[in-house]
Amino acid sequence: MVELREKNGSAVFVVKAQPRSSKSRVCGLYNGGLKVSLKAAPVDDAANRECCDLFSKVFHIPPSRVHIIAGKSSRTKTVMLEGVTLEAATLAFNAYE
Repeated sequence: MVELREKNGSAVFVVKAQPRSSKSRVCGLYNGGLKVSLKAAPVDDAANRECCDLFSKVFHIPPSRVHIIAGKSSRTKTVMLEGVTLEAATLAFNAYE
């Protein structure tokens, strides 16, 4: 199960990113968070932008509402979904269990 927190009315969770993959996708659960494969290389913030784009598609929200609040230069990142409730995030993440 993904460990979700709430911060200022937004859902916050941990992501383990795997850059330079064949395609971008959510792989599944990983240590209380989600593991994602990203096609982009971790250069010039490309992998971080792709991570935000991926979660914006999963939650059908604009990429501007997905923020990496910790771990921008690390493979382990903390992601915040602005305006997404914990209940909505839990329902979306249940598909990956």
